Amino acid sequence: MENNWKVVMMKPDDNVAVALGEIPSGTTVRVTCQDRVFDLELIDPIEFGHKFAVAPIRKGEDVIKYGEVIGVASQDIATGQHVHVHNVEGKRGRGDKANAK
Repeated sequence: MENNWKVVMMKPDDNVAVALGEIPSGTTVRVTCQDRVFDLELIDPIEFGHKFAVAPIRKGEDVIKYGEVIGVASQDIATGQHVHVHNVEGKRGRGDKANAK
């Protein structure tokens, strides 16, 4: 598969990748990180710097970017779906969520 789209996934435990340019919905992208390879179709258009799921993320599961938990899924997130404030609740800076799993 030829991959002309620039994306980044920094750690093999991440469940999101980041677009390094605007990518239209319906585009198939290849995401690689160490020995993990994901070939997936984007459900939503992804803007530069925005995240998309490389695997399904269930409601209540942690969203992991660059090896760090950045929030929790507020709804089920499908592979290839845009991951942003509409489907992620932040944990950082929230005393009531700081140690939640």
